Amino acid sequence: MTVSKVAFVTGASSGIGRAVATRLAADGLTVVAAARRADRLAELSAQYPAVEPCPLDVTDRDAVRTAVDDTVARHGRLDVFVANAGVMPLSRLDAGRVEEWDRMIDVNVRGLLHGIHAALPHFTRQGGGHFITTASIGAHQVTRTAAVYCGTKYAAWAITEGLRIESPPGIRVTTISPGVVESELAESITDPGAREFMAEYRRHALDPDAIAAAVAYAVNQPPGVDVNEIIVRPVHR
Repeated sequence: MTVSKVAFVTGASSGIGRAVATRLAADGLTVVAAARRADRLAELSAQYPAVEPCPLDVTDRDAVRTAVDDTVARHGRLDVFVANAGVMPLSRLDAGRVEEWDRMIDVNVRGLLHGIHAALPHFTRQGGGHFITTASIGAHQVTRTAAVYCGTKYAAWAITEGLRIESPPGIRVTTISPGVVESELAESITDPGAREFMAEYRRHALDPDAIAAAVAYAVNQPPGVDVNEIIVRPVHR
């Protein structure tokens, strides 16, 4: 009897996270879909029986660890952890939106670290596993109004690369750096100037399924192949 691989995906209620959860489920994995919006997760699970809803705030370190431990207790394993949760309330630095900066740091950086803290002990004990981070093209270039966001995504890239370097044999680590993707991220922008700039910047955008395909490509490689980073952009960028 073949045991289904198990994936844990954060930020799974919409956009890239939802696309990744559904793609991995279609590929035969059992997927624990984690996000704050429980109603969205319930809807997703109703459509895809292989997807299990897991209401979760990634900024809560203990909650993340408990959710991952519970997943392993129920399924006996954890094969893939996709750290996808992120927020993007852009603004110029001189706008002084410090609370929004803090939120980006909490979700985009601390949320990633909480995922590593939760998943890595299980991967180490198992002698294998795959950690995937959704970073951004913002980890490689800075645009107007995006200094803090790009800083958090560069941090995500650097932390994930550090994880790759430090991980024992058998653990694979991948960074996915999307360009502009159709998502709800821009809806969190409260700064009028940033909203206007992003409306033009995001005029050409990828379908989230393109990023899910990149994740699936990395996951489905033979055990000895570690895809370290994939950058995916629309052709107009």
